[in-house]
Amino acid sequence: MPKSINKVVKILISSDLFLNSGWGLLGPVFAIFVLENIAVGNPAEGVKIAGFASLTYWVVKSSLQIPIGKYLDKNHGEKDDFWFVVSGTFLAGLAPFGFIFASQPWHIYGFQVIHAIGMAMAIVSWNAIFTRHIDKGREALEWGLDSTALGFGAGIAGALGGILAAAFGFKLIFILVGSFTIIAAGLLLLIHKEIAPKDKLFPRFPSFRIPFIH
Repeated sequence: MPKSINKVVKILISSDLFLNSGWGLLGPVFAIFVLENIAVGNPAEGVKIAGFASLTYWVVKSSLQIPIGKYLDKNHGEKDDFWFVVSGTFLAGLAPFGFIFASQPWHIYGFQVIHAIGMAMAIVSWNAIFTRHIDKGREALEWGLDSTALGFGAGIAGALGGILAAAFGFKLIFILVGSFTIIAAGLLLLIHKEIAPKDKLFPRFPSFRIPFIH
């Protein structure tokens, strides 16, 4: 990563890489997991459960992002944004460990709710911090770096996820996804000192970002 990019942006991109690489491992094999372990070989039931699992995630996440964004905007300063992105990422990292013990459809839906709440917290606050700290004159480059990191991470992880699931089973995939997500949360703690208080907050560049999620 270019040395000219500031520490906050570098850490945010690195965290994003771990987060999306982790979930990229699960993306290609999640429906197969549902079919084999939840629907127990019933293709029609497996497709239905996987579809409702996706619906649950996106509805909960989409419903929460605007209220969370409004709340964070009312509390000017980055401390609340920072703890939202850290705690949200960590919360999302708990869901894959839960999938290890799932045996009923409602287990899948419940852990998808946890995943969605965590990601709603993390994405909104990640965007806010990245927007304020992006280097002036390098906006396109730095957004491009984040998108490139996500693309390579998710793509490579998708291939590895299929290989690892075939060789070692789904449990390893869930452990890796959860571990990568928690590492992503831990990396964010490295920028704790760079987070601006209320009287030093200067928004720089409005943006819109769509992360990779399985």
